[in-house]
Order: sequence, then structure tokens, then C-alpha cells
Amino acid sequence: MANIKELRELSVEELTNRLRDLKQESLNLRLQQSTGQLENTARIKEVRREIAQVNTLFTQHRNQADK
Repeated sequence: MANIKELRELSVEELTNRLRDLKQESLNLRLQQSTGQLENTARIKEVRREIAQVNTLFTQHRNQADK
């Protein structure tokens, strides 16, 4: 899981790629959970939290651009 300070240093394009990767990982984790293959259930929460952090940074970038 990336630290919020590390995420703030990324560009918008890098954040977009990171978000895409996190959503793909989230899908894979949910599929593993539904088939009973998921071993680290805490990873789902970590991925969801990181997705929320990236979305928050998108909002902050958009608000800065509007000013």
C-alpha cells in the first residue's frame, strides 16, 4: 500500500494508471474471494482505501485547476 505522501508526488497521468491498476486488483481480489481462493482478506480493505485516496487526490487537482 502506497503512502499518501508518495501518491501526492505522482502526476495526474501516473495517478490514472495507479487507479486503473488498483481497480483491476480489486476485481481480482473479489473474484478470488468468491471462489474461496483469497488468503489475505485484509488486502481488499487496503485496496479500497488506496482507491479512495487516489480519487481524493483527483478532486484536489481538479479544485486547484479551477482556481
